[in-house]
Amino acid sequence: MIGKYIREKLSWILLLVAMQLIILFVAYMDSSIPLQSLAYVVILNVVICIVFIWARYPRETRFYKKLTTWDHTYDLADLDTAESPYELIVQDAVTSQTERYRKESSSSLILLEQEKDQMLSWIHEVKTPLTALQLMIERTPDEKLRNQMTYEWLRIHQLLDQQLHQKRIPFMHNDLFIEETELEPILNAEIRALKSWCISKGIGFDVSLGVSRVLTDSKWLSFMIRQLLSNAVKYSESSDIIIESWEQEGHHVLSIQDHGRGIEAQDLPRIFDKGFTSTRGRLEGAATGMGLYLTRQVAQTLHMDIHVESAPGEGTTVKLTFPRKNDMVHLAGV
Repeated sequence: MIGKYIREKLSWILLLVAMQLIILFVAYMDSSIPLQSLAYVVILNVVICIVFIWARYPRETRFYKKLTTWDHTYDLADLDTAESPYELIVQDAVTSQTERYRKESSSSLILLEQEKDQMLSWIHEVKTPLTALQLMIERTPDEKLRNQMTYEWLRIHQLLDQQLHQKRIPFMHNDLFIEETELEPILNAEIRALKSWCISKGIGFDVSLGVSRVLTDSKWLSFMIRQLLSNAVKYSESSDIIIESWEQEGHHVLSIQDHGRGIEAQDLPRIFDKGFTSTRGRLEGAATGMGLYLTRQVAQTLHMDIHVESAPGEGTTVKLTFPRKNDMVHLAGV
């Protein structure tokens, strides 16, 4: 700050120095003026100026030091009180701008909340005709047509489910209940929901649970498993999906392994990025790039680790590592 202060006052300092040099120059040119006495006056002026600058520095920079350490929130109480006219100009400008941003932010939050509520309401309203459509599909006599319609119905259902949970994720801390959760019922329910799709593709499931209970939120775990199983089925053909669980270094691990087409090495680091669909997914046009992104968002909130291993043509393995109980004590419901 001292360097900035000197640069700010540099023109005044140069003016004072120039005045002292002029005085010495005049004394040098005019022999009637005692140069030595005048030199003492110049030295005294320089000392007085240095002391004055040293004394004024803390007072004149206090407001600006506080301004530079301000975290740019909407709390103006952290700012120091302005004293000089220029400080008042800065304070008025910061205050008016902050108030304007505060009003705009408040309006945006209200609009965002209204949009979220409208979206959630729309999703719930769409579920009613979607359920009726499912009953109509089940009564379709043509098996091939029924399977095709079931697949498309399932895609719509999953897209709506993704939208619903995407809107809820920012507020999921308000909707957590951490408890000992049985894995088998959750897996069975999600596998059963994909039954018709799996039958049409010749896909089976091999479930082996060395650990049957995990500490987590059952509803959000169901959502994560739904996304992972959907991806496994989507990119597999006529093969089994292997689901295993075990304990490792005090953590419970759930693994979902498919033998599908796998993921390209250059795409692997980006699979959790929002909207990333990979080169092949972009060509096919069916991927949304949201499933794994939302899964990781939920996993981070639940303090779970998600790890993916894959090779083209060999399949993909996704491992969910659950936190220890001690790591969950600060979450709701524990």
